[in-house]
Amino acid sequence: MLTLKNITENRELVIKGLQKKHFADAENAVNEIITLDLQRRSVQKELDENLAESNRLAKSIGALMQAGKKDAANAAKVQTAQFKEQSKILSEKLDEIEAVLREKLLQVPNLPNERVPEGRTAEDNVVERQGGVLPKLAENAVPHWDLAKKYDLIDFEIGVKIAGAGFPVYKGKGAQLQRALINFFLDEARKAGYLEIEPPYLVNAASGYGTGQLPDKEGQMYLATADDLYLIPTAEVPVTNIFRDVILQEKELPAKLCAYSACFRREAGSYGKDVRGLNRLHQFNKVEIVRIDTPEHSCKSLDEMIAHVENLVQKLELPYRILRLCGGDISFASSITFDFEVYSAAQKRWLEVSSVSNFESYQANRLKCRYKNADGKTKLCHTLNGSALALPRIVAALLENNQTPEGIKIPKAVQSYCGFDMIN
Repeated sequence: MLTLKNITENRELVIKGLQKKHFADAENAVNEIITLDLQRRSVQKELDENLAESNRLAKSIGALMQAGKKDAANAAKVQTAQFKEQSKILSEKLDEIEAVLREKLLQVPNLPNERVPEGRTAEDNVVERQGGVLPKLAENAVPHWDLAKKYDLIDFEIGVKIAGAGFPVYKGKGAQLQRALINFFLDEARKAGYLEIEPPYLVNAASGYGTGQLPDKEGQMYLATADDLYLIPTAEVPVTNIFRDVILQEKELPAKLCAYSACFRREAGSYGKDVRGLNRLHQFNKVEIVRIDTPEHSCKSLDEMIAHVENLVQKLELPYRILRLCGGDISFASSITFDFEVYSAAQKRWLEVSSVSNFESYQANRLKCRYKNADGKTKLCHTLNGSALALPRIVAALLENNQTPEGIKIPKAVQSYCGFDMIN
């Protein structure tokens, strides 16, 4: 959430930033917030003056009684009662204005970092760099959904019977490969200094609001209505919320955490080739890395997180590219995002496998996640996270790119985790 101070003191810059993110009616949204803030300040001032006068009169009653001025004391009592009633009305009005103001603030996205390029859609994203070698497959190479069926690795039809489309069942070496990749990613994160967390898979609404999934992505989340709990779309939500309403010491930063979790996304409106096989699922596995940092160091943290993810895809021997997302393609809460894509040789297309983002103080303001610096001043933290990595499209690319007449080769980095070097 943007701070009121930022909006009121930097109106034009905020509007310009929101327009770069293609936020609809940015100017009106900012003006509404500024107007509400002025109303809030006016009512707060009137309430403060009212309470001060009420307290002054209340204190005078005893002195008037002692001086034998009973009529004046009774008149002061009547006035005090009137001020209390008026204060109650003003307090209720203030609560109403603050509730509307908070709701308006929650609906405004984060401002894009100055490094974010102009653009509206994914076609406008900038390729930062590429790595790896594009594989040359035989003419009879097939996509991963055919390989999964051939080697009995994943059963999409049983998943449909049990839950519905987008809930595959992994079998045999397919299940072992999932577990191997999860352990490999977690071990790599631990070596890089991340503390492993095992989070809940359900969160309350306050957690969703804290990281910005609510109200922006409410339609994309599964809701357990009886308990008003949401299935997590990513481990980012519970892990980052560990720091909700927490004041850290500067020496504790950066805090580095990682977590494996299943992720649940409704993905409403998804259709066509993008949802075939493992390309887009309602439930999938992912390892997430999260950092809480100071504003001065968060840019370096972002670079370190990008390097960590790049190291993973290199060890998996996958061709990849890193994209710097344009203003119209970054998420609601992000200030700057870098996407990783790996090349799917059989599908002949790039598949997104990770997003690494710096949210700067946006999430921290919602979470009230703060730290005390060396001078004892309390400041908002910066929050960052990244997929390290999401499994479905990684598995799709591994199966497709490594298919041979003898079977599917497993990258050396995960062979010891799998217990086999070939699927055949």
